Amino acid sequence: MISNKSGTIPEALRNFDQLPNTANVRQPVVQALYACSAASVWRGVKDGRIPKPRKLSPRTTCWNVGELRQALSKTGNSMLT
Repeated sequence: MISNKSGTIPEALRNFDQLPNTANVRQPVVQALYACSAASVWRGVKDGRIPKPRKLSPRTTCWNVGELRQALSKTGNSMLT
């Protein structure tokens, strides 16, 4: 079972398969998809293993679902299968 600090699964993660490729998700979803910590997400972005996020506002960062799906399919780490 996947959980975050609050012990709940983010709605976007539970419904990841139904999200359109144009949707955006926040960092907890990316952490769960890659089964890693926040620091590892940023290392993955730096290394090119995880797509670069977009800034929606000064304090809001998100990742594109279509780009995440494409990256996950290349690594074989997909939780979608």
